[in-house]
Amino acid sequence: MLLFDAHLDLAWNAIDWNRDLTLPVGAIRESERKITGVARGANTVSFPEMRRAEVGVSIATLLPRALRPVLPCVQRYNSMDAAYAAAQGQLAYYRVMCQRGVLRWIRNASELAAHVAQWNEARDTTPLGFILSMEGADSVLAPEQVAEWWEAGLRIIGPAHYGVSPYAHGTATEGGLFPPGKPLLRAMERVGMILDVTHLADQSFWEALDAFGGPVLASHHNCRALVPGDRQLDDDQIKALIGRDAVIGMAFDAWMIYRGWVRGETKPDTVQGGIEAIVQHIDHVCQLAGDDRHVGIGSDLDGGFGREQCPHDLDTIYDLQRLPELLSRAGYGDDAVRGIMHGNWLGFFRRAWAGL
Repeated sequence: MLLFDAHLDLAWNAIDWNRDLTLPVGAIRESERKITGVARGANTVSFPEMRRAEVGVSIATLLPRALRPVLPCVQRYNSMDAAYAAAQGQLAYYRVMCQRGVLRWIRNASELAAHVAQWNEARDTTPLGFILSMEGADSVLAPEQVAEWWEAGLRIIGPAHYGVSPYAHGTATEGGLFPPGKPLLRAMERVGMILDVTHLADQSFWEALDAFGGPVLASHHNCRALVPGDRQLDDDQIKALIGRDAVIGMAFDAWMIYRGWVRGETKPDTVQGGIEAIVQHIDHVCQLAGDDRHVGIGSDLDGGFGREQCPHDLDTIYDLQRLPELLSRAGYGDDAVRGIMHGNWLGFFRRAWAGL
């Protein structure tokens, strides 16, 4: 079944982690066998594996971070200028993969519809489609530069990542938007850029929703009611997103799925339950919404972690294809399953891009 994955850090893996994503997952693991460090030799994503997993469309990111040493696995630059330059390198990677016919850049509703139609007709030969997002706006040198990024093919911006960005407080911090934050959001709204609220600190989340009138999504989040922590969405935030006709992508980072998971300490095989635990998060969103139209997948696989921080029964991204059976077993009908796997995201972008 077609899978729309709303969060994959493809260029970051290719450049910062120096992974040849055109290789099978096993070959990448073998190439890292003698490299020490978190997640080395434990990756789950490559282009051949995405094809096998039927990930025909994804949201792929630019992820160059400036300053703010919060996570050791995230490349950091000492200036926004350097972060901007690094983002240009990641842009170049996507361009090369498109030139080689591996990827297809999707920028509007007609391109998305044409791509999905071709994928359904000839999945084995159709490039992997992607919509470009920026995770943390450190590479946007000023709000006035948003139009330049739009022309470059960027369609989604998340103003902050871990720590603070020049525009907003993010995960693991407390506070709202910084003075450039609202001008950034106004510039995004003018060109039609979508706001990703993922990683915004709670105050920033609410201030951003108040200040931004355009389309909103949450690419990779789970539910705070099930797993406490500011990285998750609480029920009021979920309801607010539902009210904005957003879709929320469920993430497969284990500490966001299982209550009590300690990063760097908990081992996957010590946790009861596997991939099926994500169904509880999916169901929680559906219960709050009263329908199944506002939830999808945003796996974040290989987003700075590997198998060591995944459900014990997830070896590669291919294992996300177990979800239809798990959802059916939980009582979801065929239409709902298709919606969660791809239809809800496709519908969101059709609506968001209706005027483009």
